[in-house]
Amino acid sequence: MAISPKGIIFDMDGVLVDSEPFIIKAVIQALAEFGLKITAEDFHPFTGTGEKNCVRGMAKNHNFPIDIEKATTRTYDIYLELIRGNLKPLPGAKEFITECKRLGKKISVATSADIRKAAGNFAELKIPPETFDAIIYGNNVKHTKPAPDIFLLAAEKMGIDPKDCLVIEDALSGIQAAKAAGAKCLAITSSFTPEKLPGADFYAPDLANVPKEAINWQR
Repeated sequence: MAISPKGIIFDMDGVLVDSEPFIIKAVIQALAEFGLKITAEDFHPFTGTGEKNCVRGMAKNHNFPIDIEKATTRTYDIYLELIRGNLKPLPGAKEFITECKRLGKKISVATSADIRKAAGNFAELKIPPETFDAIIYGNNVKHTKPAPDIFLLAAEKMGIDPKDCLVIEDALSGIQAAKAAGAKCLAITSSFTPEKLPGADFYAPDLANVPKEAINWQR
């Protein structure tokens, strides 16, 4: 039997980088400028679904009419200012990417964020986008997580069957998307406890502590 995974698909926020404090602050500030006051607790149900869905969901929950495109654009404007010189990779992120490439595995990023946010993250982390065999952004697919589209497209771009891929996620919506795509999933517990991330095949606190069986299994 073949050894898998042949491809590793990384979510970005909460897996490679600890961006949540910055994006929460950016969303709160942006929506306040539009007249909607929210808290961090309002944000959490939408973790992992992308900023546009986050803004849309919170506005709907508060019965607040808002221009989603303008609010999302303003959120990213503020976010990119906040992270400048402050964004750090999560433990083991760069080392794990290097190890995956050493092992001959293809790697990709599949993030619910749009290209502006992702590009800002890559720049701050000093990880060149060309490090990856494919990068899929939230605006590259019609249906975002928990739909499987983003991971199916990442697998397609790498030329690998989704069943031979390991998706690394930190949010329930991402785990659900990974399993719907037919991939195995490693849950990183940087944002939520394991109890709040049911359905993953493997768990780790960060990429410095990935269990060996997550990157060496047979299919």
